[in-house]
Amino acid sequence: MKNLDFDLNSIQEARDKARRGLEAAKKMEKLTDRQIDKIIVNMVKLAEENAVLLGEMATEETGFGVPTDKAYKNHMASRLLYEQIKDQKVSGIINTDAEKKIISVAHPVGLILGLVPSTNPTATVIYKSIISLKAGNAIIFSPHPSAVKCTTKAVEIMAQAAEEAGAPKGVIDCIYQVTLAATNELMHCDEVSLIIATGGPGMVKAAYSSGKPAIGVGAGNSPAYIEKTADVKKAVSDIIASKIFDYGTICASEQSIVCERSNHDAVVAELKAQGGYFMSEEETDAVCKVLFRGKNYTMNADCVGRSALVIAEKAGIEVPKDTKVLIGKQDGVGKGYPLSYEKLTSVLGFYTVEDWQEACDLCYDLLDHGLGHTLSIHTENPKIVLKFSVKPASRIVVNSGGSTGGSGLTTGLGIAFTLGCGTCGGSSVSENVGPEHLINIKKIAFGTKETVNTVENDDLWNQLKINVSSKTSTDSKDSLEGNLFSDEILMRAIRRAIGDLRV
Repeated sequence: MKNLDFDLNSIQEARDKARRGLEAAKKMEKLTDRQIDKIIVNMVKLAEENAVLLGEMATEETGFGVPTDKAYKNHMASRLLYEQIKDQKVSGIINTDAEKKIISVAHPVGLILGLVPSTNPTATVIYKSIISLKAGNAIIFSPHPSAVKCTTKAVEIMAQAAEEAGAPKGVIDCIYQVTLAATNELMHCDEVSLIIATGGPGMVKAAYSSGKPAIGVGAGNSPAYIEKTADVKKAVSDIIASKIFDYGTICASEQSIVCERSNHDAVVAELKAQGGYFMSEEETDAVCKVLFRGKNYTMNADCVGRSALVIAEKAGIEVPKDTKVLIGKQDGVGKGYPLSYEKLTSVLGFYTVEDWQEACDLCYDLLDHGLGHTLSIHTENPKIVLKFSVKPASRIVVNSGGSTGGSGLTTGLGIAFTLGCGTCGGSSVSENVGPEHLINIKKIAFGTKETVNTVENDDLWNQLKINVSSKTSTDSKDSLEGNLFSDEILMRAIRRAIGDLRV
């Protein structure tokens, strides 16, 4: 291998790791629930012990976010996640339906490929490792090129913890020679059964195009609507705390604020009081020039996960030292309105509408650039929440922060760092991904009817035949050359049968 080019070496490493991972997956299938729980407990223990170290490594290597917040994300991905799933049944018999005589049996999917983003590298490794092993699987990771050191360190810690507690070697692994060729090899190799793709749109699309079953998640562009009945002070506090958590690197974080004309002044005053800086039109243009690249408004990586002060300095504008978020007013959505796009940093767009109907339409337009992800509403009117339930968002967070609520920290949703966006967002799931998504469910179905004479004993079918026969014998118009089941006759018979059943 020493004489091979780097990319060829990386492909060979991927193949070797995949083979070892598959063997580990086969051994995992034989472990009991008690053995798996022992493994998970030790993984949580070591993740907690190294949460601060991994948080610091992630921030230092990527330049994104806040070390203490990344450490807390590691805590979320380990201890808080474990508290939610520790009693979850995802192996063996998971449900029995005595009435229907059906037994549901869970079985691991096998070897999982986990793609890791640069925005949440260590928390993603911890989270995906725990949910994968909880479901009885093995997992191999492909790190993001800009987060290799912290990702591999997190993998090593999780692997050590699992193996110390009795898991087979190779149950958690990653490629160290990170290339697109190696990742592509893992996506297409026979050993991998499922891909969990958390990352940029290109990588997610590649995962779905691989021919493998995949769970991919799309980009977010979450609006936060402050409705006229909302507690403005609390709403603003929630939004700012959510947005500056790890400097906005969670994809469910708020991207725009929408308020009504009736509470506009109160919202603006509260935002200013809590550290929001409203930029002038010229300042907004200056910030957007450093924030985005190209006509598609792709974020400049140097601005991802940065403080408001850093963004302001890059843009050459002066802001108060206590500024937490930069806010730019926008009059529309799409091209020509840069702040209507996703901004994984300490910057927000700001909109004013006349009423909830206009807010509803605006949120729909904003979500068009982050279909299926997350929407947050601050209101005391439950009817408004129901009105927004038809919007293309898989998580509608009410009276809580978007990033913290969407990821399950401040709501009852499952703790997760892979947030499904549903089919409208190009995802195969619309929920926060957990162990329940990483299993195959077999159905053992016992007979409830006799196989012989099943058709003859079907009262509904017999009633349909009687009505059809009666109609064809008395109504010559329905007799189309003796075709008993012509479309017209059949539809009339079905309507008649339905009418009989309603009596």
